[in-house]
Amino acid sequence: MPEPHTHGEVQGRKAGVVIASTRAAAGIYEDETGPVIIDWLTEHGFEAYPAMVVPDGAPVGAAIRALLTQHPAVVITSGGTGLSPDDRTPDVTLPLLDREIPGIMEAIRREGATKTPLAALSRGHAGAAGQTFIINLPGSPKGVMDGLSVLDPLIGHLCDQLEGGHGH
Repeated sequence: MPEPHTHGEVQGRKAGVVIASTRAAAGIYEDETGPVIIDWLTEHGFEAYPAMVVPDGAPVGAAIRALLTQHPAVVITSGGTGLSPDDRTPDVTLPLLDREIPGIMEAIRREGATKTPLAALSRGHAGAAGQTFIINLPGSPKGVMDGLSVLDPLIGHLCDQLEGGHGH
């Protein structure tokens, strides 16, 4: 069996995952995106905290704030990025960001649009809270995988840059 693909530049960095899903938080159905994100983080050498599955809205912001007290390199959210009244993930994420990184979301929406025109409706943000990179991914496994594929070649350099590294 081949060794898992790892990126040495992120080894030992911590990462958090917040799943915004009122129904999954209530146990109505099982979260399908958390395991995808955790696997991706692990494959890339991150030490991932267990995914936090919380109801849409304010609990997402509270979960992100709780993770930020642990100073992870990365926080990835999934869900709550659409236009439904309870899709509030971008709204509770934005106030936590010191700086936005709009090019990442532009690239993710562009990638998603090759598969579905609905990708343009995603309101997610990407940015930095101190040295932590935070990104809002959609709530579908396919949308998450598309977003992670865009992050693949960027994540190590992104973390280095946020920690003050100047390699180009």
